[in-house]
Amino acid sequence: MPLRHLTPKDRALFHEYGRGPAVPLPDPLVHRAVERWAAATPGAVAAEHQGATITYGELDRYAGTLAARLAREGVRPGDHVGLFVRRSIPMLVGLLGTLKAGAAYVPQDIGLTPPAQLDHVIRTAATRVVLTQREYADRVPLPPGHRLIALDEPLPYQSPYENGPRADVRPDDGCYVLFTSGTTGRPNGVKVTHRNIANILLTAPGDLGIRPGDRVAQLLNVAFDMAAWEILGCLTHGGTLAIRGKDITATARTADVIVATPTVLSGIDPASCPRVRTVAVAGEPCPRPLADRWAARATFYNCCGPTETTIVNTMRRHDPSAPLLTIGRPTPNNTVYVLDAHRRPVPIGETGEMWAGGDCVSAGYLGNDRLTAERYAPDPFLGGGHRMFRTRDLGRWTADGELEHLGRTDDQVKVRGFRVELDSVSSVLERVPGCVRAVTLKRDARSLVSFVCPAEVDPAAARDAVAAALPYYCVPSDVLALPTLPETDRGKIDKRALLRLAEERTLEERSVAARSVEERSVEERTVMAR
Repeated sequence: MPLRHLTPKDRALFHEYGRGPAVPLPDPLVHRAVERWAAATPGAVAAEHQGATITYGELDRYAGTLAARLAREGVRPGDHVGLFVRRSIPMLVGLLGTLKAGAAYVPQDIGLTPPAQLDHVIRTAATRVVLTQREYADRVPLPPGHRLIALDEPLPYQSPYENGPRADVRPDDGCYVLFTSGTTGRPNGVKVTHRNIANILLTAPGDLGIRPGDRVAQLLNVAFDMAAWEILGCLTHGGTLAIRGKDITATARTADVIVATPTVLSGIDPASCPRVRTVAVAGEPCPRPLADRWAARATFYNCCGPTETTIVNTMRRHDPSAPLLTIGRPTPNNTVYVLDAHRRPVPIGETGEMWAGGDCVSAGYLGNDRLTAERYAPDPFLGGGHRMFRTRDLGRWTADGELEHLGRTDDQVKVRGFRVELDSVSSVLERVPGCVRAVTLKRDARSLVSFVCPAEVDPAAARDAVAAALPYYCVPSDVLALPTLPETDRGKIDKRALLRLAEERTLEERSVAARSVEERSVEERTVMAR
């Protein structure tokens, strides 16, 4: 019995806190939900981008024509189709057409992804067909025998709608394959099923209350799993997807619903977005001041979950008056376990590693059985062939059944022999007056370096705040105040760029110090010569 070491009270709370509600799905195939809106409201605007629009009826017809073309090219249910595009209406046609053909789409931002990574994606996902846009066709490193289809060629979309027989798609077939950063330097392909994605998008609160006519901002990189929340979350509920151009804020101002990373959201002023009704953040820890600022104006969900657990598997509506900013409880049909190193549940209130179970658990890594076996394991608590996923997130249950996120297992570093949780240092910095965002990184075996924004934050005051709250070995040797923090192409903080910046600052300071020493030496020699 995996719970025998717990007290009777903790056994009961393990089940009460760790299991989301059991909720039936209206349809486990997400593209069927889009098709229903196309049939019911064909003239409703499905998406807009830089002045162009497409209705649900048009989107369904064009995607159906594409699905027929893919079938003629030999694409069958269970296959993978590359979707190498930039944000656009053709992106949506390619995505929905792939799903109608019974295949899983494999998204990459063709404007940002280097050719070597595109080649790795094509070979790992075995995509025999790649969809793109005409102007980017020459960027696709297409192996022999593969086909390239330009989504914005006019001819396919002038032909009559010929969807033909529906592809035989099952709930456990792939919906999309996303590539996450890998420890070997090669990204790992994660296969997410229709059941996985429908479970978060078609149940509350993951549906974000989206209704027909609501405008959902599409701000994120298509290769990032939260973009599926924006795109499919909107289209499965009859909303209008507002696809951004270069100006994120301009799109956010017109939206009712925003899904973003905290880094992206921190660049948007809530006062400039009066119509925003619902906001959800995930992908990295959310600063409490950011959550409070948005929660005062809109329904604000703080969420958590890696790509392998299908966008997010815990959510919490935040109240600015709450004592803690938590990540809530498991979403419907999902579970969360806080386990020790031997995969045994820890008592309520103790820190452990979070494992995720239930319908959120994805199908595993493509072509990497070793890593799949390392991160996915049989679920002894649900049984019945279910698997659970090791998130590498640290957490603990509060007394009232909320999950408190305590950083990553790999976020713990040793400085001067002491174990330090980097997020705990950043959390203190984010409470400094005027600080919007903070990041702390290990510089070397003896020191930390922190970055705060905006540039007006007083570095000395920030450092003093850490010294007053945490042990001496947690105090950063330097605090650098920046106007903004650099972002990766997926809207998260670019930690490598920050470390390079810190190194450049160090070299610059050493150069200045060396020049100062040299100038004093020259001055002394001049005085002595006189």
